[in-house]
Amino acid sequence: MRSPRLPHRAFSSAAVPRIGVPTRVRAACAPLSIRPFRLHFVARLLSWTGSAVAPIGLAFAVLSLRGGATGLGLVLAAGVVPQILLLLIGGVVADRWSRATVMVWTNIVSAVAEVTAAGLLWTGTAKVWHLVLTSAVCGAASAFFTPAAGGVVVEVVPPEMRHQANALLKIGQNSVKVGGPAVGGAVVALVGPAWTIGWDAVTFVAAAALCARIGLAPTPAKVRTGFVRDLKDGWKDFWARRWLWPMVLQGAVVVPVWLVGYQMLGPVYGSRYLGGAGPWGVVVSAFTGGLVLGSAVVLMWKARMVGVMVCLGTGTMALPLAAMALNAPLIVLAFATCTAGAGLALSMTMWSSLLQERIPVDRLSRIMSYSTLGQVLPVPLAYVAAGPLSSVFGVRATLAAGAALIVAAVVVPLAVDQIRTLALAPAEPAEAEALVTAPR
Repeated sequence: MRSPRLPHRAFSSAAVPRIGVPTRVRAACAPLSIRPFRLHFVARLLSWTGSAVAPIGLAFAVLSLRGGATGLGLVLAAGVVPQILLLLIGGVVADRWSRATVMVWTNIVSAVAEVTAAGLLWTGTAKVWHLVLTSAVCGAASAFFTPAAGGVVVEVVPPEMRHQANALLKIGQNSVKVGGPAVGGAVVALVGPAWTIGWDAVTFVAAAALCARIGLAPTPAKVRTGFVRDLKDGWKDFWARRWLWPMVLQGAVVVPVWLVGYQMLGPVYGSRYLGGAGPWGVVVSAFTGGLVLGSAVVLMWKARMVGVMVCLGTGTMALPLAAMALNAPLIVLAFATCTAGAGLALSMTMWSSLLQERIPVDRLSRIMSYSTLGQVLPVPLAYVAAGPLSSVFGVRATLAAGAALIVAAVVVPLAVDQIRTLALAPAEPAEAEALVTAPR
């Protein structure tokens, strides 16, 4: 007996239509049609151009003052320690007051510090302790700027565009990293380190002017509580999200291990096994190229399973450390490093989108400050411990241990069901078409 014949593929009549590449590109760039985000984007881009060249100038300024490695270490530490000490306070401030105003004043403070440093270098009166002090001022300002900037996207971009906005910011940041250090080195060679620091000051001033024009809507009035109470409330919100703190613990392992393996031991490996700065420069270029590539991919593609994708993207950072531990050929190491850069850009962008989607705007800066602090707090200890460990066990053995730690830190959170099922809100089929008509 024959079964009744069903209409041919009637169930597929509501299939999602194919979206062409031009439409995808317009949708990806739609956040730039929103004036407050456009101002925020240009301000950040200008600031990143200064941040890309200033470290080169700062390093050579310290060396020109005969501060040596010790002096440079003091200057770098002075920029990090205030961030660790003040980051939680910065999160409270960003949730209490206008984030745009916080960004304006932190840019102004940083500009004053950089103008002072450049002026002292130009006049030949600079001392190493002057640069330590100005670096500390910039680090303190960054502790307030970072949580504020992290929350601005939520205030100026509608939910359906935030993923694209985060990806655009990452593309801008990573694109500047490609040529910034080379430009900084050329400027130092031609006119001296003071000019790179002076340029950093100019970008801070320009960023402050742009941030002042963002014009965020007034935040709803709320009962003001003390700073300590706000810190406690932020910690409760942070700890209550069982999907959040395991991922921060993952970052607390991966971030210091990666910084030690790539930034600290990587140049040592390049000198001993690759033949010097030239081949290691190829590896660094591959990483920055991967950052740009990953940002471009995530701009055009919005994955839903964020927990799994963030872990996989983070796991790619073990590849360069493993390649160095195995003394792989330069081309293999460069490919591994490019993959790590792409994975890092992808995971960071998706993670930012998830936080903005799941955390209320009036608590976002505090929770982001707890998240950032948890990841950077172990970094100084890792730097201190890595030197003796590599001396005892060898550089390649230390890199192998670092790769193993990253893999373990990636696998363990995936055993938690809440992390495996983390997902962004599903996109509507016509969402891409709607994005291209975003209001200005």
